[in-house]
Formats: sequence, C-alpha cells, structure tokens
Amino acid sequence: MKTALSFLLTLLVLIGQAQDKKVCITVDDLPTVSYGVGGYDHRLQITDGIIEAFKAFGVPAIGYVNETKLYQLGKPDPSEVELLEKWLSNGLELGNHTYAHLNYHEVTFEEFTANILKGERVTKPLAERYQSPYKYFRHPYLRIGLRQSQVDSLQSFLATHGYIESPVTIDNDDYLFAVAYARAYKKDDQSLMERIATDYIDYMEAKLVYFEQQSIRLFGRPMDQTLLIHANYLNARHLKDLLKVYRHHGYAFVSQSEVLKDEAYQHPVTKHGNWGISWIDRWAISEGKSGDFFEGDPAVPGYIRE
Repeated sequence: MKTALSFLLTLLVLIGQAQDKKVCITVDDLPTVSYGVGGYDHRLQITDGIIEAFKAFGVPAIGYVNETKLYQLGKPDPSEVELLEKWLSNGLELGNHTYAHLNYHEVTFEEFTANILKGERVTKPLAERYQSPYKYFRHPYLRIGLRQSQVDSLQSFLATHGYIESPVTIDNDDYLFAVAYARAYKKDDQSLMERIATDYIDYMEAKLVYFEQQSIRLFGRPMDQTLLIHANYLNARHLKDLLKVYRHHGYAFVSQSEVLKDEAYQHPVTKHGNWGISWIDRWAISEGKSGDFFEGDPAVPGYIRE
C-alpha cells in the first residue's frame, strides 16, 4: 500500500512539474527571411504560415524586427509594413532587433545604439496604434558585449530608452536548415524538402531536451525557456510540427513578459567573450562550468552544413 501511495505521489509531482513548464516563442529577423526565394507573395506566405500556426496553438509570440527590410527607395514600403500589421492585428507582439542587424562586437557603441533608435521609427508607432506593448530588445547574433563595461553601457542605454533585454535560452541553428530548405524549394526537390523538415523537427526536439536538462543541472529545476527561431519558409511550413513537440513535452506557451518572471533570468553573467550563445551557457560559464558540462549539445546533420 505504501509503495502504491509513494508511486502515486511521485506521479502527481511529475505531472505538476510538466504542467508548470513554460516557453516563450520568439521570432527574429522580421518581416521575413526569404533567402532570395520569390517575391512579395512568398514573403506573405511566410508571414501567414507562421501566424496561422501561432493562432492554432494559442501562442502569444513576439517577433523582433529589422526595419531595414521595410524600406524601398528610402521610404517604408506599405506592403512590407503590412506584414508587421498582420502580427499586431492577430494579437502578437513586436520588438526591436536593431535597424540593420548590426553585430555589437564589430561596431562602436555610438553606431550600435543609433541603429537601435533607427530601428524603432516605424515599428514603435505601429505597435502603439494597435495598443500593443513595444519594450523588448533582442541582440543581433546574440552578441551582448565583449567585456563587462560594454555590457553595462548597452544595458544602461536600453533602460534609459525603455527597453528590456530578451535573453535566449534555447539557441539553435534553425537558419542552416532554412537555407537548405530554401535551396531544395528552388529546385522543386520535394523529397529533399521532406527530409530536411523531418530532420529539423528531430533536431529541435533534441535541442529542447538538451537545454531543459542543462537548466535542471544549473538551477535544480526546468526553468521557463525562451526559444529563438526565424521568420523563414521552413518555419512557415512546419512550425505546427514544432509546437506539437513542445506541447508533447509538457510546455505551456507564454508571453515575453511572463517568461521573464522566472528568477533564473536574473542570474548574473560575469564572463564575456565573442560569443553568440544561449544564456544558459553564459550562466554556466560564469559559474565556472566547463568541459563535460557542455557535452551532448545536438549537432546539425552534416548534409545540412554542406
């Protein structure tokens, strides 16, 4: 009887933990990343596909915008701006990803921060018109600074201008799969497209499991995660499959503001380098973790890299 009761209590605890797991889905490089495939109709297809998936699963996602993509002949193109309006009109948030996706480690502080302000000229008033929050910033290439002074300067600037940084915990190379998928699409190689899509979902599931285990090793529990993906055709076609994976692993989909309530995001980052890595890795490095702590990170299949 005691054994059965103990098993039942353990099961209830595990179920409770599974129900408590949360993830915020963030999408970079809006309006779209098309890799030169098609024209506006293709970019519209990408946008509609991603939004449809979020609506089907009730995902309060946020998209990070590079406003340089909005401009034609020095002026915002209404058709490109309309792609962002589709996000807002469907209750999704937008954030700042700089105007031209600059690498903070390769430009001056003045150039980088000016690019942040340039990157809000269209999107910020657009969000205000839809009464949508506009307060989050995503670092291009996940570069936050080569040294503490550089990190502190940027954080101070962002705070002064009303921005909150959006860390990434589940980092991945979805863009490599997306490039391969776009090339296969150009060749109308349906078999290769299916293979890439299948391997992509398997890879992304392995990444989820890996970073969940890393957060348990670091914090003693599965932290609320932030997933980074990109606005590309691969995700437009197969985002629903990816969201099913997260749901299968017991994750609830939450907003940017909700996920950042997890106290793990307040963990200090004290060591810096020329990295574009998960914040879980940053926190671990800052705690002196090395070597075997980072083993097991899923790799991209060789044929995708080729």
